Amino acid sequence: MMVESQAAPSDLLTVSDLHKRYGAVVALRAGNLTVAPGEIHALLGANGAGKSTMVKMLTGVIRPDGGTIMVHGAAVRLRSPRAAQKAGLAAVFQDPALAPDLTVLENLRLTGTSVTAVRQWLAAMEIGNIDLRALVSDLPLPTLRMLDLARALAREPQLLLLDEITAALPADLAERVFVVMRRWRELGRSVLFISHRLAEVRAICDRATVLRDGVRVGVLDLAEGSEERIVELMLGAVPQTVPPPSGHVPAIRRDGQESRPAVLEVRDLSLGHELRGVSFTLGRGEVLGVAALEGQGQEALFDALSGRRAGVGEVIMRGRKLRLRQPYDAIRAGMVLVPADRVLALLPQRSVRENISIPRYNRVSGWGVIRQGRERSWIAEAVARLQIDTRAMSQVRRLSGGNQQKVTIARWVARGFDVLLCFDPTRGIDVGTKRQIYALLRELADQGASILLFTSELPEIQLACDRVLVLYEGRIVGELPASEADEATLLHAAHGLTHQEEAAG
Repeated sequence: MMVESQAAPSDLLTVSDLHKRYGAVVALRAGNLTVAPGEIHALLGANGAGKSTMVKMLTGVIRPDGGTIMVHGAAVRLRSPRAAQKAGLAAVFQDPALAPDLTVLENLRLTGTSVTAVRQWLAAMEIGNIDLRALVSDLPLPTLRMLDLARALAREPQLLLLDEITAALPADLAERVFVVMRRWRELGRSVLFISHRLAEVRAICDRATVLRDGVRVGVLDLAEGSEERIVELMLGAVPQTVPPPSGHVPAIRRDGQESRPAVLEVRDLSLGHELRGVSFTLGRGEVLGVAALEGQGQEALFDALSGRRAGVGEVIMRGRKLRLRQPYDAIRAGMVLVPADRVLALLPQRSVRENISIPRYNRVSGWGVIRQGRERSWIAEAVARLQIDTRAMSQVRRLSGGNQQKVTIARWVARGFDVLLCFDPTRGIDVGTKRQIYALLRELADQGASILLFTSELPEIQLACDRVLVLYEGRIVGELPASEADEATLLHAAHGLTHQEEAAG
């Protein structure tokens, strides 16, 4: 049984009654936290609980309205990131803290970071082949996360704060992060780890502090803990799991014949060296999963289908061949994208209403007087359907990450679509919101929508999918019903083992 744990008097970090509000929105109500030396401590909570706000206060990015922060028993005032670094705190934030229009080397020099130390840490994590002369904007998100980690480690902090670093990482890179965390603990230093992947938390952390609605609701010893207890503290009650889709039929019969009318047909689709001759069909009312480790062609596939990059091959929607030269070509055909990076998908300074309504007014024929009553009606319906917390209706940037992602889905639910392309839509989202999103995807599919879903969290494939494709080196190397797609099977195929064994045979 999980038991409550008390902090020792010699704590490395002690946070007492930290609070922050933005107008009517309370970001952190009463943040309390203790981290002991040589400890990996988890900071948990649903989206909007105040975790990221606390991390930003601890690293001098934002200033609290009140409360105290103590490092090794001495009160500190962290008015800037430099002050936090001097106090021995360094963070890797949810979003890459690198200027996109500069090279990696220029970013390191800009922040006064030792290039030699960064190279050494990259080599230690077995990713020393990264070109530091490359523009940040040209590098994939997982690479940027590892660069941010190497930069933080180069500062040799006493406390390393990791805010959802593994959310954007495939399993192999995530394991390298865990190796670093364990090494930090062995050195007598500490890690504050934020993750919505509870299996990771149980496997690597010593204790956990749980926040709910900006208040600490529990400090738990994870040695003998259970996921149910953590979820209960996070949400106030244990949510229902997403049930398997009732009476759903496998998309492909055992004889290989399609059992659903094909809505989307992809034939021999290629994109440079990233995607090589990919072919598949997506049926009406089907959720088709895509499983892959980092850099195996999944981004190229979704980019080509959404019109973000032009691929070579055939993409056929309801019998009509599409020319996807830009995103609007896909949107006009009824194929829309929900990206993992919700920041790029939204207008953060605009309201929830404006963000949801934009796709309804992207046709010239639809221009004219906006009928506000009708608009309010279908926006309210989308907000209610996705259970979006609208306390910050004035600006989307005030919403939690989970609610921002719901807005990116709500705009297409309000507009209507035939094919929904979901690229890692639950990245960095709490367990309760994940279940809501997967339940919604099943509901949309049951109503006839077709969904292509990539998730970096392999155990989640079975939550919503009917069938799964496995990509390796830009090719489909496996296809199986979701009922057979357990994590071990997917990992085996995603590492190319099946492909290699067949080639050897």
